Amino acid sequence: MLYAILCYGDQDKVRGISAAQEEALMQKLGKVHARLIDDKKLGPHFRLMTTGAAKTLRAEDGSVYDGPFAETKEALLGLYVVECESLDDALRIAHDLEVPRIEAGVGGQLEVRPLLAYFEGTAL
Repeated sequence: MLYAILCYGDQDKVRGISAAQEEALMQKLGKVHARLIDDKKLGPHFRLMTTGAAKTLRAEDGSVYDGPFAETKEALLGLYVVECESLDDALRIAHDLEVPRIEAGVGGQLEVRPLLAYFEGTAL
């Protein structure tokens, strides 16, 4: 089963860490990534640009807004796709991914959600 691990947090905190803190965080996350790659569980994973780079399309009338439509302190910062045998396995992975974020002081929350994948006709 595929699961999305959606990473939410305060983007101002993330932007506010030093280059050294960023490097330390990425090294710790890299260790988790390496283990997931070895276990053949890690799929695509992305770090999203800030909400200021986003546009929101309202399908009903075609309106386009700057940034995310919902105003919140925590924003979707990135996501992972992992292949796991169970929700409990996906939650363990989410925990392993969150620990370095907490240690770096950027924390937030991770949402784990089962995915239904559609690959037909994709360019990727």
